Amino acid sequence: MKKSLLSVMSFFSVASIFAQATLIEKVDPKPGTLTIPYSKFVLNNGLTLIVSEDHSDPVAHINVTYHVGSARETPGKSGFAHFFEHMLFQGSKHVADEEHFKIIKEYGGDVNGNTTRDRTVYIETFPSNFTETALWMEADRMGFFLEGFTQKKFENQRATVKNEKDERYDAPYGFLMEVKDQELYPSDHPYSWSTIGFVDDLDRADSSDLHNFFLRWYGPNNAAIIVTGDVNTEDVVKWTQKYFGGIPPGKSVKKKRIRPVVLKEDKVKSVSDPNAYLPLTYITYVGVPTFHEDEAALDMLTYLMGSTQSSPLYKSFVDNELALQVQASNNPLSAINHELAGEISFTIVGYPWSDMYKLRDRLKG
Repeated sequence: MKKSLLSVMSFFSVASIFAQATLIEKVDPKPGTLTIPYSKFVLNNGLTLIVSEDHSDPVAHINVTYHVGSARETPGKSGFAHFFEHMLFQGSKHVADEEHFKIIKEYGGDVNGNTTRDRTVYIETFPSNFTETALWMEADRMGFFLEGFTQKKFENQRATVKNEKDERYDAPYGFLMEVKDQELYPSDHPYSWSTIGFVDDLDRADSSDLHNFFLRWYGPNNAAIIVTGDVNTEDVVKWTQKYFGGIPPGKSVKKKRIRPVVLKEDKVKSVSDPNAYLPLTYITYVGVPTFHEDEAALDMLTYLMGSTQSSPLYKSFVDNELALQVQASNNPLSAINHELAGEISFTIVGYPWSDMYKLRDRLKG
């Protein structure tokens, strides 16, 4: 009788948790197909949770994605999203500075993060029995980051980001993407500045700017958590509700809409790079955003044009020893998540003596 009563109490406890985390989508495994099974939930505060069980190894993975990147910044205040990627590893109310890295790595796991134009992501892989602790740490920096914020941490990470930008400039072709973005997009377009931001903007930023940016974009209603691996869905939902459920939502986030990019004429920009020995030509055409109905066709077209050794561009340039490398791509990985605009790009790396203007004209022909 006691066992039965405990089972009933356990059932109602789980049912109560699931009532707060609403199941909105479920995909079951289909033998003989590549279908990935998962369950998708939404918490009362707007947080999205996706759980996919895979018990083949005793390992779990957490992906926390905030729908904010450099495209949510404003002219004169660039680089904030990338800045926050660094800041959120600097501790929160209950997790000391740098402890996020230390704890997960001491437990045998790995942790990292990155920022693009349209999203910021934090990723962790660890032994599956660490899942609850990992969720707690993510919740602590979502809900209690500002309570662990100090001016010292702010200045430390500002210097780190500026040093990262210097390292990028010192690499061969380090200016390429920043120059391309400024030439392809109007100055008020959020893709016209790089994700890492401009140094002058970073120098002008103060702690109140970062404080306001965090409150605007890092709420649960602008985030999604994906938990995969050797986990139990009911446990993950219970822990997520326990640690994230009390975090209040931020202001509602609407889809950003801007006018399509239109170039009235060709633009040509030459940049001298003392760190690059080989001349490079990068040609970009305005394309379509990610998930546009034409994106898949353009992916296939550019792949066939120049992404293999049997492609026409490779045969025309590399096999004929006119260039060392040629590549075509649609929405290239250098700017993942083209939510507002797309790019079709061609890259030619010539020999030291190559006439890059002739190679460019040959490509365009």
